[in-house]
Amino acid sequence: MSEHIGRRRFLGYVLAAPTLVTAAELSLAPASAAVPSAEITELLDLNDLMTVAALPTSGLISVAVNADGTVSFALPRAEVGQGITTSSAMLIAEELSVPLSRVRITLADARPELLFNQLTGGSNTTIATYTPIRVAAAIARSRLLQAAAGVLGAAPGDLTLAAGVVTDRSGRGVDIGALAQRAASAQTGQVAVELTPRESFTVIGRPTNRIDALEAVTGRKKFAMDLAVPGALPTMVCRPPTINGKVGSVANLAEVRAMAGVTDVVTIATGVAVRAQTFGQCIDAVRALRVTWRAGTAEGKSDASVLRELELAEIPLGLRPPTPVVEGKFTFHFRSNGAVEPNCAIADVRADRAEIWSALKSPIVAQETIAARLGLPVGRVTVHVAEGGGSFGRKLFFDAALEAAEVSQRIGKPVKLMWHRADDFRQGRAHPMATSRVRIAYLGDAVLSYTQRHTSVATDLGHGLGEIITAFAAQLPVGDIGFAETFFQLSQNMPYEFGLNSRLLSEVDKGFNTGSMRNVYSPDVACARELMVDQLAARRGRDPYQMRRAYLRDDRAKAVLEKVAQVGNWGRAMPAGMAQGIAFHAEYKSVSAALVEIDCRPETVNRPIRDGVAGPRVTRVVFAVDVGLAVNPRGLEAQMMGGIMDGIALALTSGLHLRDGYFLESSWDNYFYTRQWNTPPDLKIIVMPSTSENPGGAGELGVAASVAAVACAYGRATGVMPTTFPINHATLSFVPKPTVPPIPASPIDGATAAR
Repeated sequence: MSEHIGRRRFLGYVLAAPTLVTAAELSLAPASAAVPSAEITELLDLNDLMTVAALPTSGLISVAVNADGTVSFALPRAEVGQGITTSSAMLIAEELSVPLSRVRITLADARPELLFNQLTGGSNTTIATYTPIRVAAAIARSRLLQAAAGVLGAAPGDLTLAAGVVTDRSGRGVDIGALAQRAASAQTGQVAVELTPRESFTVIGRPTNRIDALEAVTGRKKFAMDLAVPGALPTMVCRPPTINGKVGSVANLAEVRAMAGVTDVVTIATGVAVRAQTFGQCIDAVRALRVTWRAGTAEGKSDASVLRELELAEIPLGLRPPTPVVEGKFTFHFRSNGAVEPNCAIADVRADRAEIWSALKSPIVAQETIAARLGLPVGRVTVHVAEGGGSFGRKLFFDAALEAAEVSQRIGKPVKLMWHRADDFRQGRAHPMATSRVRIAYLGDAVLSYTQRHTSVATDLGHGLGEIITAFAAQLPVGDIGFAETFFQLSQNMPYEFGLNSRLLSEVDKGFNTGSMRNVYSPDVACARELMVDQLAARRGRDPYQMRRAYLRDDRAKAVLEKVAQVGNWGRAMPAGMAQGIAFHAEYKSVSAALVEIDCRPETVNRPIRDGVAGPRVTRVVFAVDVGLAVNPRGLEAQMMGGIMDGIALALTSGLHLRDGYFLESSWDNYFYTRQWNTPPDLKIIVMPSTSENPGGAGELGVAASVAAVACAYGRATGVMPTTFPINHATLSFVPKPTVPPIPASPIDGATAAR
């Protein structure tokens, strides 16, 4: 943005098109004088980096007004349940003064020219697209008013645009659809526009229902497996018994190819693929295959052996200071990135082209990688981004799309490939096992230093910043730790005035399929930090809430902490075995606090749960969040609810058990994400009044404070600080299913059950 353009005045383009199409022009604003700080994220965080990287191609994102009066926008991000199609539609409806029902949001195909502007992650979507979408819509509004002036014979200043209709002072009106062609331009031209001031907002900031809610609850919403691609038949893969094992030989290929409904059986890089008329026939064929497997990349490894690897890689905390200290070490086990929607993709690969459909959060990298694997030019590979049923970071990777492309090329036919639930948990992406060690030095009322050393199984950041160059750099033998350390430093912060702050990451062991699970490093790092803040408060005889409030660095942080303490009635008397916990977390220009109440009484911990372990129950959560400007407070509440459920799961129940090179869990029935029996019956989300002209990050914000508050509450209720997560990891409450065949037998005969 040029220096002479004011705070709400921007430049953009009217694009040459048959109907009205507009786009923003954005560049770096003049840098303001930075206040020196020991906290790097106050100057530059990961979200800032992603936003700046997206700016140069923002002008390639356009808003179109159609002849039928609707407004179209192809969002270059992935909708995976977080509600960004709704918030994006709200931005357009605000600036263009059209009803929300007239805005049509689709997901853009992979567009390599967007470079860093098509990655969905880091809670960056609303931050990065907030201004470009509004500018494009505002330009469209200005052009429509100019076109209407000619039709109505009035000056643009005498016209009003509301509900999609331009009206003059006499009440005569014309719909924007009738103006779309007249407002279009034969050539691309630069224009200036002023955005709607915040005090005039009528859509942004109002709680709004999701635009796709009805389709979702009535089953009409289309996900990848719902798409009808001619000739694409169900396809599944017979996978190895250990992580990343390889096919040695197949003893009965001819026999399986002759099974009912089976059309093709072929060996691929990750196993043996089967294509059939139905997924049930695929499952039968996969279970019938007799495969000899070669060793995988985690052969023979277990929780205990990986923990020893981590301990050997731990960076020392340094010399112990002469002052008093509190110290702690915490272990976080593997956790699954499995989403509600199974990993899936459709592929139609021909000799000279390929077409892919999948829910992808890094579609450019997917397109470029698939093209290289198929030996085709990037321009001959079309990647369609479908809406996804959840992600948890899983859809930053395109494993299913790559497999589908390989199968389709090998057999010369379209495929509709879907992973089984057992595939997701045993061969899919997992949040890495990690340890986190913390030392806090203090003297009297002064906290002198905070040191944290986080050691983790390597997190695969092979999606880079959304394009092939950084994706490649993230995988280099030396570059990966630099990439990961940069990611770590720019996504973590120290919210307290704790003197000299030092945090470092060490990563080991690339033998696992890992990924950036929701909130990446923050749940583990924040949980360890907040538990140690509780320990520091106990050592100094101070209240945990008052201790945090005294040391938080800014007023926004104190406000959310004060709000949960007030609404949650912090410090109220509770029965023995029950307690409150409180925690704070900040990231990406947003702040959050959680107050949790937990029941650890024996009658609760030991209550009978069918096919599960009960353990403690979170009975109440009060969560306060300040994201600056909340575009859709109702959507923000939903995001925080999901994050809270993640936090409860990570603290108490959801972990993967590694044994002999594979994970024992094989579906949701034995991977204990937050269930009805440990969902809090009392849950309150407080969206604080907007404190900024711009939105902050919200997609991942609810997780870290929640897991930390649950952990702190558990420690206060039991009198023992938890050090291993999930807390019930030592209890294996299920009989592991076999790994051969890789797909377990169905517990119900569907045909019989139907009768």
